Amino acid sequence: MEKKICSYETLFVISGNVTEEDYVALKDKFVGLIGENGSEVAVDEWGKRKLAYEINYITEGYYVLVSYKSEPTFPLELERVLGLNENVIRSMTTTKSEKAPKAAAPAAKAEETAEVAEATEE
Repeated sequence: MEKKICSYETLFVISGNVTEEDYVALKDKFVGLIGENGSEVAVDEWGKRKLAYEINYITEGYYVLVSYKSEPTFPLELERVLGLNENVIRSMTTTKSEKAPKAAAPAAKAEETAEVAEATEE
C-alpha cells in the first residue's frame, strides 16, 4: 500500500524566559524530531518577539515556523510532544494546500476580451 504524504506547517512559541542556549536546544530537538519523521524540512526562525497578550505571566517568546512533508499521523504526535514541554507556550500545525494547476478557461476569456476591445476600436 502506498504511503500518503502531505505538506504541513508547524508554528511553536518557546517561552522568552528561557536562556538562549536552552532555546537553541529546544528548537534543535523539535526540528530534529520533524527531520526524523518528515522530509523537505524548512525552518524559519522569527526570533524573540513580544506576545500579543500575557500567557502565564510570560510576555515574550521565541517563534519558530517549520514547513515539512510527512505522513498524516505524525503532526498529531508532534503536537502531543510539544504540549508536554513546559517551555513551549503555544503551538499550531496546519495543512498546506497544494496549488491547483491553472485552468485554460481564463486564458480563453482573456483572448475573447482582447478581440472585443479590438472590435470597439475600429
